[in-house]
Amino acid sequence: MSAPVANTGRLYQQVAATIERAVAEGFYQPGQRLASERDLAEEFGVSRPTVRRAVIALEMRGLLESRQGSGVYVRKSTAAAPPPRELDIGAFDQAEARRLFEGEVAALAATLITDEELAYLESLVAEMNNEKATKEQSEIADRQFHATIARATRNAAIVRVVENTWDLRYKSPLCMQMLERARDVRRRPLKDEHLEIIESLRTRDPKAARTAMQAHLGGLIENLLLTAELQELEQTRERLAAKREEIERRALSANT
Repeated sequence: MSAPVANTGRLYQQVAATIERAVAEGFYQPGQRLASERDLAEEFGVSRPTVRRAVIALEMRGLLESRQGSGVYVRKSTAAAPPPRELDIGAFDQAEARRLFEGEVAALAATLITDEELAYLESLVAEMNNEKATKEQSEIADRQFHATIARATRNAAIVRVVENTWDLRYKSPLCMQMLERARDVRRRPLKDEHLEIIESLRTRDPKAARTAMQAHLGGLIENLLLTAELQELEQTRERLAAKREEIERRALSANT
């Protein structure tokens, strides 16, 4: 593979485009394992976090998949059998798991986080809310935000759990659909919630950090509930409209 040009566009997007092109040209075959994150970083002359972002972007597009303890692989043909049922995790299950776990992660991170990490969190919030950012860019920055808080705990197992729980959405069409709809009904700007989390971490107060994180993810659950309610209402309207048409057709037939 040729290294991406370093002076145009976002670097992780260039890495992602290079990997995508390598797959399209047959350099990587479906089911084949990619080189390690370290090797790819050396090959492209970029940092490992940049490679990680590129991989996440390609996972979101359905081109790659991460296998715990094994590595990153090129997905097989989309015509293959659907994912196992146990991977089709619902959005409510994922959000509840995140609220329970990440609240405690934030509490621990509050006692260990550095000023540099806090500054990085602020840059990620700015990236999420950049008007020029695509939906993909915002989501990757959001994932990095939560993963950075996990890394501030200095516990690799915690980082793995947070990242894996987040990434369940990419393996579950049901979860992705619900989360996509929930974005449209959000009442409070995500920026405010993320900034409150940062400020709670800045105080080094575990209780405040736990509360801010749980409030943030609790808000996600409320948005999902509202989304489900709206979806039920829409389905009810459709059923009633179909019933009305049926009654009108029958009445018309009876009068002819």
